[in-house]
Amino acid sequence: MLDLTTTQLIPLYLAALVIGFSKTSIGGAGTIAVAIFAAVLPAKESTGIILPLLILGDLFAISIYRRHADWGLLVRLFPSVAVGVVAGAGFVRVVDDTVMRRSIGVLLILLVAIHLWRQHRLRKQETVVPMSSAKRQVTALGFGLLAGFTTMVANAGGAPMSIYLFTMGLGVMAFLGTGAWFFFIVNVFKVPFSIALGLISLDSLWLDLRLAPAVVVGALIGWWLARRMDQKKFEGWVLGTQVVASVNLLR
Repeated sequence: MLDLTTTQLIPLYLAALVIGFSKTSIGGAGTIAVAIFAAVLPAKESTGIILPLLILGDLFAISIYRRHADWGLLVRLFPSVAVGVVAGAGFVRVVDDTVMRRSIGVLLILLVAIHLWRQHRLRKQETVVPMSSAKRQVTALGFGLLAGFTTMVANAGGAPMSIYLFTMGLGVMAFLGTGAWFFFIVNVFKVPFSIALGLISLDSLWLDLRLAPAVVVGALIGWWLARRMDQKKFEGWVLGTQVVASVNLLR
């Protein structure tokens, strides 16, 4: 990993920039970074390299939105997320790099479909019937498992988590604050599993150190642009790029 060429480093720096940007603005953009890392580096190792960069971006997000989290919702969600993370760690342990790379590609395409479904629900928000307490618990269980598994396997738990927060009817600031704390806590929880699987090493941390400035720059750009961009058009561009990147991982 220390012998990467300039041709390899340039897309990794761009991906690190996107990670920071996604943490303070459009969360869906982070899946582009996942696809880029998995395309440039061995798929398994790429997940371990991305994790510290995600945590760095999370720190920026909670510094901005830390006061707006719905902690009751998070407490209900974390048990099933933990089970999903453990299941994802088991999956990573038994598959080879090809299966891992293709799995990331499939997951990212699936998350595009989930995002589109979320947008469809958002347009019909007025007709959504409030969920009962029992249905809320079942929904938390299902989305918690999915978010935990996808974040461990591909660092791509943003889409299922976004849908879950949407279905809970959170306001914008509560949505951002709850999501920020969720990913910070879950990403820190994943660190021991990634170390045990050999995904985080001194070499990977050295590469993270080199890429960290790009995450910081991306986070600051995202923070500045968050209230100035046409989010709908930008998300369309993000989704299109994500599909192209995901299909490339299926080769």
